[in-house]
Amino acid sequence: MTARKLADIIDVSPITISRLENGANEPEDDTLSALASALDFPRGFFFAEDVDELPAEAASFRSLSSMSAKERDAALSAGVIAYLFHDWVAERFNLPEVDVPDMREDSGPESAARIVRAQWGLGEQPISNMVRLLESKGVRVFSLCEDTKNVDAFSCWRGDQPFVFLNTFKSTERSRFDAAHELGHLVMHRHGEPQDSRQAEIEADKFASALLMPADDVLSRIRYVPDLDSLVSYKRRWGVSVAALNYRLHKLRVVSEWQNRSLNVELSSRGYRRSEPEGLAPETSALWPQIFAALWQDRITREAIADQLFISSAELDMILCHLSGPPMKEDKPYDALRLV
Repeated sequence: MTARKLADIIDVSPITISRLENGANEPEDDTLSALASALDFPRGFFFAEDVDELPAEAASFRSLSSMSAKERDAALSAGVIAYLFHDWVAERFNLPEVDVPDMREDSGPESAARIVRAQWGLGEQPISNMVRLLESKGVRVFSLCEDTKNVDAFSCWRGDQPFVFLNTFKSTERSRFDAAHELGHLVMHRHGEPQDSRQAEIEADKFASALLMPADDVLSRIRYVPDLDSLVSYKRRWGVSVAALNYRLHKLRVVSEWQNRSLNVELSSRGYRRSEPEGLAPETSALWPQIFAALWQDRITREAIADQLFISSAELDMILCHLSGPPMKEDKPYDALRLV
């Protein structure tokens, strides 16, 4: 929402909005009520403690060329709400500690992915759930459910705490790759390094590809690709898209340059870039359902949490959208001990 649009809605001048934003004026009571109604935030939000802003330069964004300023700002604002919720939870629970290696001095994305796998004890086996893997290593994972179709995902460090925000409306295969891509940023480009954003994106893509599809595991199982249907059958092992597997096989020289182009043309003609064949079930969090289950034992609801944060429950739902379903039977409980 632009300042001019907000001014029209609450029937004040754009200059008034500007002066309020810059702290030059205090709002009159009627203006405050109008602001709360128009923005769907309780009055208490405007008098709460200042929140940590998430500056654009601190976040790793993909597709910057196709992202509008509104989309970027909406995504960053969702991050601020996530900060509020995280701090509230962290005061009450012992959350998984951060175990994200610093690979800024490493030789390259492929090597960095191998080291991360070794440090985390993953071996060469496929990663069954990227969201839960990140959570178990202390990364706080949230959803992007704002109207930000061009924001695939983004990540950032807030001090020593890593955050990842995922577009959960995409296919699971693409969302898994986005999660691995953002992990690449966290381990290789801490706090926005390097300055060449295009190079950083290329490196994060290579890291994600190597992390999800270890070279030795892929080469031991695929020696030849006869057709696109064979790729569809193979992709489920690594939980990646057909396009991502084709790209990886091309880089590993299993697929030739000519075959790579032919397969890309065919997967586009079949619509596989828009709708993934034999798609996987969505990945969900193991952490947040356990947190909410523990809170419910004390009859603390999402609405009660939102009230304490001076936000609407809808804002809370958006950052947890599609992630906070019920715990699965196979979930391993985290050591989330009540502190108060």
